[in-house]
Amino acid sequence: MVSANGKEFYPSMQKRFNQGLIIGKFYPFHKGHQFLIETALSQCQSLTVILCQTDRYLIPPEVRAGWLRETFPGLDVRILEHDASLDSNSTDISETWAKLTVDFLGFVPDVVFSSESYGEPYARFMGSQHILVDLERRHIPISATQIRSDIWKHWDYLPESTRAFYTPKIVILGAESTGTTTLAKDLATHFQTVWVPEYGRSYYEGKLFAQGSTTWTTDEFIHIATIQNLTEDALLKKANRLLICDTDAFATTLWHERYVGTLSPELEKVVKKEKPLLYILTDIDIPFVQDGTRDGEHLRAGMHRRFIERLKEKHLPFIIVNGSKKKRLAIAIAEINRLTSLPPVSP
Repeated sequence: MVSANGKEFYPSMQKRFNQGLIIGKFYPFHKGHQFLIETALSQCQSLTVILCQTDRYLIPPEVRAGWLRETFPGLDVRILEHDASLDSNSTDISETWAKLTVDFLGFVPDVVFSSESYGEPYARFMGSQHILVDLERRHIPISATQIRSDIWKHWDYLPESTRAFYTPKIVILGAESTGTTTLAKDLATHFQTVWVPEYGRSYYEGKLFAQGSTTWTTDEFIHIATIQNLTEDALLKKANRLLICDTDAFATTLWHERYVGTLSPELEKVVKKEKPLLYILTDIDIPFVQDGTRDGEHLRAGMHRRFIERLKEKHLPFIIVNGSKKKRLAIAIAEINRLTSLPPVSP
């Protein structure tokens, strides 16, 4: 367990070293890196991790540092931006890297932990001890290069924090009684992943029998969208290569317009900046079922048109699925497979 200052809750006499260091790109952070950090933490009073950054790396350093901090709360992670010419595993530049590191840290670490051949000369030039961890990748048989070459094939080697970054989000939305929940569940079943239920429905059912239950405020919709986002974030870490959502905060803005009468700039701020990979809009070509909570069939056509208008206005990627339950599912699966190149799902 790591404390708020990046140290573990173990007596000092159990630690071999005072200050440890790990350096790397973490591009992406994987379970081999996780094992390396766990090994270092078990032997150091304090551990610093340097995360290297040049313009060659497409994933922002703050994102990569976030993966480390989420997995190891309190870990001392420092981002070092350096010249691209130093982006090499060659031992010929170990002395240069050693000087750069000491200047950057302001101290000489007692020990360097690495899983690379350059680790020993790099540590020696700093005057630090070196501990080599799993150089042959026997304990965790993976590398960042392998993962970048085929993220889906090596999915199981990613920690939850890293998986969340790579997981595409599919959002099902539509007017009342158009099968959004059915399609979301069916897609989650097919892809063997999680799905995010519609919180707004639960909220409405909860207040259904109270006085003024049909009166809505902007604050209520902000609450609904916020909880929807939090539920997404929680389930995202459990997703199997794909996150299926039965509505999202963007759809909530349209329901606000329906019940309050206008779009809300405040509510728009709650909508996530990251666009889903795909919106799937369910058509109104199936029978309307009144379950005691819905407005009525006469409103479906207008809401359906409004969804299309707003999706186009926001330049959001979407398809419309229609027909039978089986046909809708087949259309959705085909489009998701086309966009993601996911591996075949085992029966």
